Amino acid sequence: MEKTFKVEGMSCGHCVNAVESALKSVEGVEDVSVHLAENEVIVSYSENVSEKEMVEAIEEQGYDVV
Repeated sequence: MEKTFKVEGMSCGHCVNAVESALKSVEGVEDVSVHLAENEVIVSYSENVSEKEMVEAIEEQGYDVV
């Protein structure tokens, strides 16, 4: 499964790494691709992962999912 999130507040490589690391720590997340210029995060994941878990992982890093 794949989901694209719009994320506000990312502005640099550190932001990209923080979001990637947070999402990869969620059990069942298989791949994360962050597109800084588009404020997008594309996540590939297994069906046992909820959207809520992924949103919380991003928001815990200080970014807003819109």
